[in-house]
Amino acid sequence: MIRQFLLLVLLFAAPTAPAQSLPDYAKYPTYNGPDLGLTWRAGQATLRVWAPTAEALHLRLYTAGTGGAPTADHLMRKAEGGTWTCTLPAGTTGFYSVQATIKGKAMAEVADPYAHAVGLNGQRGAVLNPASAQPPGWSDDLRPALKQPTDIVIGEVHVRDLSMHPQSGIREKGKFLGVAQLGTRGPNGVTTGLDHLVELGLTHVHLLPTNDFASIDEAAPASANRYNWGYDPLNYTVSEGTYATDAADPAVRIREFKQLVGNLHSQGLRVVLDVVYNHTSNAARSAFEQLVPGYYYRHNPDGSLSNATACGNEVASERPMVRKLIVESVAYWAREYHADGFRFDLMGVLDIETMRALRVALDLQDHSIFVYGEGWTAGPSPLPEARRAVKANMPKLPRIAAFGDELRDGVKGHYARQNEPGFASGQPGLEESVKFGIVAATQHPQLNYAKVNYSKAPWASSPAQAINYVACHDDRVLWDKLTVSNPGASEAELIKMDLLSNTIVFTSQGVPFLPVGDEFLRTKGGSHNSYNQPDSVNQLDWGRKAKYQAVFEFYRRLIALRSAHPAFRLPTAELIQEHLEFLPNLPAGTIAYRLKDHAGGDKWQNIVVLFNGNRTAVNMPIPDGKYTVILRGDQLNEKGLGKVEQAGAALQLPASTAMILVQ
Repeated sequence: MIRQFLLLVLLFAAPTAPAQSLPDYAKYPTYNGPDLGLTWRAGQATLRVWAPTAEALHLRLYTAGTGGAPTADHLMRKAEGGTWTCTLPAGTTGFYSVQATIKGKAMAEVADPYAHAVGLNGQRGAVLNPASAQPPGWSDDLRPALKQPTDIVIGEVHVRDLSMHPQSGIREKGKFLGVAQLGTRGPNGVTTGLDHLVELGLTHVHLLPTNDFASIDEAAPASANRYNWGYDPLNYTVSEGTYATDAADPAVRIREFKQLVGNLHSQGLRVVLDVVYNHTSNAARSAFEQLVPGYYYRHNPDGSLSNATACGNEVASERPMVRKLIVESVAYWAREYHADGFRFDLMGVLDIETMRALRVALDLQDHSIFVYGEGWTAGPSPLPEARRAVKANMPKLPRIAAFGDELRDGVKGHYARQNEPGFASGQPGLEESVKFGIVAATQHPQLNYAKVNYSKAPWASSPAQAINYVACHDDRVLWDKLTVSNPGASEAELIKMDLLSNTIVFTSQGVPFLPVGDEFLRTKGGSHNSYNQPDSVNQLDWGRKAKYQAVFEFYRRLIALRSAHPAFRLPTAELIQEHLEFLPNLPAGTIAYRLKDHAGGDKWQNIVVLFNGNRTAVNMPIPDGKYTVILRGDQLNEKGLGKVEQAGAALQLPASTAMILVQ
């Protein structure tokens, strides 16, 4: 995550004043009903808000999403489970806020935590039935077919990055509708935007946070520098206004985001939402703190806010009403927006029971909805390690996946020590870390786990629990990392390292993940933390796709190879143990393995995969036999690039090169 927020902590996340003693939150009443927030019946809205320590709760109605005096003030009625309710007069429109009185003090007005529609900058909820904001054909929208999780290929992209380049050919730049637009072309006629995602061969498009976040003023002119990744959540279950063509109209942001999802579905792409339930942007001013002080956040023994997120606060997901909010929010995105997957930012901050509960809630809708996240925290937490959704506890989280930083840093070098190279650029001693990712963090008899860089034991029960990647939005993009860690290397040498890096990813077991743009050597000019930097740094430069068309074509064919051959996407750890064997007696800085006996029902009987991470050519022994070469360096052709016959001789592999041989 999210180290990017260290600068925001001082601005947005000042902790509340330390308390002398914390309340016993376990004694707070809980509410189990399905109707928190604004619900609709026969066109009339009822609001229910959980605020068990409030002495009074006012519902105020407004004409606009910001500013102006209230048009009505309703005293809400205290009800069961610590909730307060109010049925709005028939025909009510506009916006609303709620204000609690606690210990005789009037708290700030806020939108309720369950708001599904808001006005400008998310300050007030909208009296709007979301069902009235559907794009044409929405009721017929269906998820594209998915046979098994290991068939997934994820591409990560920011809504704004995809379209902002002047030569993107996209009309609604920086908007949901820009992502939804079809038929766009860039320099030399290359496909861009949504067409590019389809051409690349992805199955899932992972969108950086699209929920309502706090760091950008939605009222500022579009010409202003309004860039942020969005890891500073304001309203968990509302889409972000700056990505809508009219942020002030709550129906527009709902309808246009649904149009994005529907258009991706129509092109065979599933949609993954990057969700940030581990903290809020400003704890002191949040709806959480204004309605139920202290309850939604974890605290240190002195009463100050704990900070496992490095963003100033962490959400107490283990408390019943916090868990309920998270689970119901995720389920809402899946049900109402047809989201096909969720990527949990700093998933390790959340507790195991919450993650299991939301997995169950999603299964009630569709077992194929994919869930994954970062299996770590960004700092110490009061929540015991045994209860956290971290990599080591993945066996307790069936059908939930985590990112594998072992392979990531093994292949390209340490994420923080930017000058340090990895296996793909000649760094010795990282072979076992890369092999850990090749078997998708599962148990394999040939691995020496003591030599793995981070985890010293397998953490995935199934390959579907392991996300393999070498880069994401965090830290330097792959091209910039290779450049800074290999001074003096030529462009041709760096391209070889780049292709080797992702050849490892896309031939490994598990679920591959690619930040969109790496397939044409995306650069951010060396920035390692571009969370609030301008479009000139973050936008996808479609001119590079035209310039490096051969690199893009290799990536496209590499993804197609994986998709066509089940040997590279075995569904169980047992099948990996049965069919994947590492070859012995290899030179240092190399890895070789064989997928044998028609692995996964593959048409190829045996597949030999060779990686030379050294900066010089090496001779690699392989099993005797006659082979067809289908991948060599930057060349890939399933019909064959030539023949090889081995009988006791070693095969020479050039520097920084992969090779795949088949029988």
